[in-house]
Amino acid sequence: MRITKNTLSNFLMITLGTAICSAGVYFLLIPSHLSVGSISGLAIILSNLIPLPISVITFILNVGLLLVGFLLIGRDFGAKTVYTSVLLPIFLAAFERAFPNPQSITGDIFADMICYLFIVSVGQAILFTHNASSGGLDIVGKLLNKFFHMELGKAVALAGMCVALSSAFLYDLKTVALSVLGTYLGGIVLDHFIFGFDQKRRVCILSKKVEEVREFIINTMHSGATIYEAIGAYDHVPHKEIVVIVNKAEYVQLMSYLEKADPAAFITVYAVSSVSYQPKPRG
Repeated sequence: MRITKNTLSNFLMITLGTAICSAGVYFLLIPSHLSVGSISGLAIILSNLIPLPISVITFILNVGLLLVGFLLIGRDFGAKTVYTSVLLPIFLAAFERAFPNPQSITGDIFADMICYLFIVSVGQAILFTHNASSGGLDIVGKLLNKFFHMELGKAVALAGMCVALSSAFLYDLKTVALSVLGTYLGGIVLDHFIFGFDQKRRVCILSKKVEEVREFIINTMHSGATIYEAIGAYDHVPHKEIVVIVNKAEYVQLMSYLEKADPAAFITVYAVSSVSYQPKPRG
């Protein structure tokens, strides 16, 4: 496969985003024992039970989830998900070697959580902007999406809350409460960095692979879409335009698919402040 300048630039930015996320986890989450909903948060909890470095536990969890995903979902993750899933624990291992036994930077668990949310949201925003994710719970979300037909965003949020609540088995009530609060606030802060305060986006797609895109939206994303006939003003050639309303997680999933399936697709994205509809019952 020929590596273009754009591909190299994308992976450099993804590396930067992953490094920022890793730094937030290592210097703010780990010293405070907070398990804000993520695979790293779960690794922090398991490190109290398993005599392994957090980087190793994170690596095992991420690789395990990738294998489960490949077996149950198929090869739908792409190189970026595999790359970030492996790269994050590598960064954690580098920090463990360079800065052993990290201490709280702020000296206050609440301040650590707030700083973590903003720092990691910057890193995740970089990842999402380049159609990537940090793997981990996103794969759990895709599994819930496929087998229980949950919306991808809600599925990831549910998995994150389960991780945060599991800290109750090992930590005090304050730590558990802050872990749950941090998990909830993390989604809001990330939405602000990516979309402002809007939750939905209207994505309009002009593609030569209309049927393939439609199949992906309906059967993989378990979402709905509308197809319009559009006529080019220059050549008067009719085209089919697919319009779909998506949340943050679905937007990333859709853009990642289009990047692979039809890089030449013409895509426009609009902010949606409100969506009101009556969903049809599933047969």
